[in-house]
Amino acid sequence: MAGIGFTSLLVRFGMAPLPVDTGWFALPLRLVVGFGFVQHGYAKLSRGPDGFIAILHAIGVPFADLLGWAAIIVEIVGGLLILAGALVPIAAVPMIAVLLVAIFTVHLPNGFSSIKLMSYDTSGAHFGQPGYETDLLYIAGLLALCLGGAGPLSVDGYLKRRPAKGANEHERI
Repeated sequence: MAGIGFTSLLVRFGMAPLPVDTGWFALPLRLVVGFGFVQHGYAKLSRGPDGFIAILHAIGVPFADLLGWAAIIVEIVGGLLILAGALVPIAAVPMIAVLLVAIFTVHLPNGFSSIKLMSYDTSGAHFGQPGYETDLLYIAGLLALCLGGAGPLSVDGYLKRRPAKGANEHERI
């Protein structure tokens, strides 16, 4: 009898999806992806956009001034939209573009892994240049949100649940 109970628990909680509305997958994903983008954009802004733009010039990005500001705006505004679950597919397009540019201009030569422990001494761990792993994870998260939706606690979810204006007009005619 105990084996049947364990098997039942294993089936119920040991396999995806867990016994909750499947739309809830989006909340932790939105929080991590959205916050990550806002944080990266804010870091570029708070350190002074000129530093980031100088890096873009150094690696040969054309229109570095324009694209530097565009990246900062995409990261901050896009991150906020993802956090709110608002216009997720529209926000995801320029965000994925920024990630692809980062992969092909900076991270690709460093390989896949984002964590490269080079050495450890009394001052702590020392790491090498990050690869494109994290960028791919962000892209996967954005694509999952586009395919699965922003979830129940989102602006997109609210707008989908709200009756469209004029929907009842046909019933009155």
